[in-house]
This record gives sequence, C-alpha cells and structure tokens, in this order.
Amino acid sequence: MQIAPIDTNTSPLSSEQAALLNQLISTLGPDQVNWMSGYIAGINNYNSSLMQLTGAMGSTPVASAPAGSKNLTILFGSQSGNAGSLANSFKSKAEAKGFKTKVLDMADFKNNQLKKEDNIFIICSTHGEGVPPDTAGAFHSFVHGKKAPKIDHVNFSVLALGDKSYEFFCKTGQDFDDAFEKMGASRIHDRADCDVDYDDDADTWIESALNNLLEKVGGGSANTAASTAVVAQSAAAFDKKNPFEAEVLSITNLSGHNSDKETLHVELSLEGSGLTYNPGDALGVICENDPDTVNDILKQTAFTGDENIEIKNSKMSLKDALTSYYEISILTRGTIENYLKLAKSKDLEALYNDRDKLNAYLYGRDILDLIIDYPIKGFDVAGLVSILRKLPARLYSIASSLEANEDEVHLTIAAVRYVSQGREKKGACSTFFADRLSDEDTVKVYIQPNKNFSLPENDDAPMIMVGPGTGIAPFRSFVEDRDCRGADGKNWLFYGDQQFTEDFLYQTEWQNYMKSGSLEKMSLAFSRDQEEKIYVQDRLAEASKDIFAWLEDGAYFYVCGDESRMAPDVHKTLLTIISEQGAMSAESAEAYLQNMQQEKRYQRDVY
Repeated sequence: MQIAPIDTNTSPLSSEQAALLNQLISTLGPDQVNWMSGYIAGINNYNSSLMQLTGAMGSTPVASAPAGSKNLTILFGSQSGNAGSLANSFKSKAEAKGFKTKVLDMADFKNNQLKKEDNIFIICSTHGEGVPPDTAGAFHSFVHGKKAPKIDHVNFSVLALGDKSYEFFCKTGQDFDDAFEKMGASRIHDRADCDVDYDDDADTWIESALNNLLEKVGGGSANTAASTAVVAQSAAAFDKKNPFEAEVLSITNLSGHNSDKETLHVELSLEGSGLTYNPGDALGVICENDPDTVNDILKQTAFTGDENIEIKNSKMSLKDALTSYYEISILTRGTIENYLKLAKSKDLEALYNDRDKLNAYLYGRDILDLIIDYPIKGFDVAGLVSILRKLPARLYSIASSLEANEDEVHLTIAAVRYVSQGREKKGACSTFFADRLSDEDTVKVYIQPNKNFSLPENDDAPMIMVGPGTGIAPFRSFVEDRDCRGADGKNWLFYGDQQFTEDFLYQTEWQNYMKSGSLEKMSLAFSRDQEEKIYVQDRLAEASKDIFAWLEDGAYFYVCGDESRMAPDVHKTLLTIISEQGAMSAESAEAYLQNMQQEKRYQRDVY
C-alpha cells in the first residue's frame, strides 16, 4: 500500500517523530491503516469528551483508579470465533473505563490461576446439544470437579451464546454461571442468554456488567462523557454490523451431472474493502430468503406484503422484512414458544411440552408449516413479526488463501434442497447463491476470525486433515497457503463423499499438489462406489500405524464437517488408534488427546 510520507516542513511533528511514523506507515496494510485511523479518531473523541467535562466542572479532572481491584480477566470459549470477537470488544470497552484487562481463551487459562483473579467475565458459546466448545472442555470439567476452589473474593458474570434451534440453548454458559456461584463467587450482573442474533443483547450486557463492577469497586458512575468514551473504529472498517458489498466473480457447480448433490465453488471480490483473513477463518454472509416462501407466507396469512412495520425506528414493508430481515426457513423452540402465546392452542401446548414430539416436529419444518398447522384467528401483522427472530448471517469456512488470491475470498457451498410436508424447502443462503446470484451481483459479507482452527505456527509441523464433503473447504485454504509460501511441513488429506466420478471436489487441484509434493498423502473414501460403504474414519483405521507415527512426530490433527455423526466417529477412531498403537489404556489415550487439544494440535470446525 503506497502512502505519501509525512512532510516535516508542514507537520507539527519533530523530525525524529516523523521518521518513526514514516517507518511504521511503510509497513502497514489497508486493514491496519483503517484500524489506526479509528484508533486516533478515538483518542480525539476521548480528549474532546474530557474537555467538555472539564468545562462543565470548571476544573481539570484527576484520573483515579477504582477503590477495589481494577484487574479484569475475560475468559472465552468459542467454536466458531464469535465469543472471541466479543471478548476483544469487551476488552476495549473495559480499558476505556479504566480496567487493566486481559483476554484468554479458556484453553490457555491455567486452573491454578483461578484463585488469584479478582474479576472474571465469561463469554462462552454452547456447541450443538449442550456441549462446551472444544477449547472450553477442560476448564468446564475443572470448575465442575472436586478440585474446583473456593473463590468468594471473585466478582463474575456470564454471557452465554447459543442457538434456540437446539434444545439445550446456552447450556454451557448456564453451567459456568452455576459453577462460579457454587465456588462462592459474587455475581456482579445477571447472566445473559443470547440467540444467534446476539449483538444488541451482548452490547447491553457488556455495558451493564462493566457499570455494575465500576460501582462495586468504587469507580463511581460510568455515565459521564469521559468514562463512556471508547476508542471508535474507523467507519471504513467492515464487520458484522457494517458488512462489505462483495462482487460475485464466479459461481461454479463442482458436482458431476449424475451427482445427487449440488456443490458450488464461489469466488467473491474483496477489492477496496481492506479486509484480510487467515486460513481457517470463516466468511459471514448476509443473505435473503427464498421469494417463493415469502409469497407463500403472505398468501397463507392474507397479507398483501405492503403493510408497513417499524424496525429499529425505520419503516419497512412486510414483504421486504420477510425477505431480508426475519428468519423464516428454520423453525425453533423459541418461535413455537412465541407463537403459543398467540395461538392459545392446547394441541400446540401439548406438543411444546413433549420433548421428543417437539424435536420431531421441528425437523424439516419452517414458519409456514407452523402457520398452516396451527392457524390463528385474527392473526395480524404485529402478531406475525412478534414470533420471528432476526435472520442471522450464515458462516462458511473460507476455501482460499489470501496469499494466493489477492483481494478474493472463495467458498464451497452445498445447495440445500429437500421436500417436507409436501413442499419443496430450500436452504436460505445456499440457494441464495445457487438460484439468485450471478456474476457481478453483490452480497454483504464480513470476516469471522477463528483462531481455534488455524495453521501451525511452525511451517515444518506435519498436518493431518479430515474433511469429507464441504468440510474440504478450509483444507483447500491450508494447503494452498502452505504451497504458496513454500512451507516444508508434510500434509496428509482424508477426503470422502459419495461417488469418485461425481463428487470429488477440487480433484485436479489435489492431484497437482500430490505431484508437486505440497500434499504428501491423500486417502479417499467414496461411500457409494462399492457395496459396503466406506467412510473417512475407515481410512483412518486402515492407516493407524502411520497416523500415530505422525502424531508422535508432532503432527496437527484437523477435522471439519458434520458434527452429528462424522466428527464423533472420527474422534472415536482417533482414540482407538492412539490406544492401540501407543499401547495405552483408554484413560491414557483420552489424556493424550486432551494434551493435543491443549497444545492446539487437535482442532475441529464442525457444524
């Protein structure tokens, strides 16, 4: 990035200061320049606030530390990176209020440190049906175990992230909240349980929790211009709240003509955005709902779609809101709970209270099914929108390396189509790409960093990657990045799908990597090419000896894809390999794998 050097004749800086700043600027990328401009703007805002406050008081305020401890630790547990991003946002706001703050992944937190802390805030997601994120598992077990210490001097609060489409919504956060209370810690603010649209609730929790802590430790009210001044990010910085309009460069169907699947390779332009990413990160996509489903809902409810509704102090037509603001393709327990308040149906109430029947009902159904099955007399527009949650962004593992594809990001997307309740259903985002986007269209995107699924820092470290189906996406990024940089570490890929001739995604690329030596080994499992189905875990078992030798040599083991069956099967197979090849007991094999997790050598991105 070319930036004009500072002119020492016109700037207020000394020659030494100008030289230092010129040296720094010459090393900055676009995203770093954006951050720096925001940082400096934040300093100006802060100083302006101080001046206003000083003028109102008639004297210069003297900064003073809270009477209690101003040391604050933020622990996060994250599977996809959301909790980590919120933790860093919390850190910025806490530091602006005078706290000395550190942010730690739960995997990096030493258990014996717990008794030495003063103020702990926990931000943690729940993975699947009530399971802690991989990196939070050990700490979760510790605080619920016999060795959990008494910490009655500690102040704490919990922000729980979850998804109401799962039965055990926010369970991990609830677990931590209960555990800290049992250890004697003082709850500084009530736990907040957030659905997938968590931004507003999380911001409210952060602000309230910090204000409560300030009052308790003697920092006084936080409601002053000076104490609420937070370093502002540049308006040019693109993120979830301010997504970038990325141009579609190409959309290609990777699946063969006779495949039962439709898997897309999508290339988007990031030119002019300043956005950067690392292998393992995800791309957040803000999509629109299927127009046919929108029209069917309007027809069933007898609304025209022109009705105006108010969303965050702005007017929007009902049709536009159903298209781009509300979730309509997925039915959750929360939606049923909201609908029940209006329907007053004993049958629906009985369904809601029967766990097994409710789970069966939710599977494959959408909002329209609910409206058809349990009609409401006098259903009005306000009632309809009151049952809906905001349409969340969809996260896709990035399938490209920025080193090899400047100003581009690639995705691997399986188009979701199925028939349920006599209607064709479509995945909102996948068919948004498959059916309604084409070259030169634009789509709103942002980068979701994921430090818990990343390349080894040591380029010489071996990697074993298990990614059937679209789980191949991040490993295309991994190998492409290592190939581009000439990294020497050995790479071994386990890939599987249905048919070799129809479903071998990126086949030519992998074969070229094998020829060049960037891919040391490739083990394939195509389940329907023979009478007995073969899966990636079967190929792992066949290569037990070599896999354990790689692990002993420091290999990183990665898994990406289906969390319901593939990932547990691979985990179980890996434990068996470690136990048998290492001549270990089941307990020792578990400890071996847990140690790999602590060393970040066992990483999973499962969904």
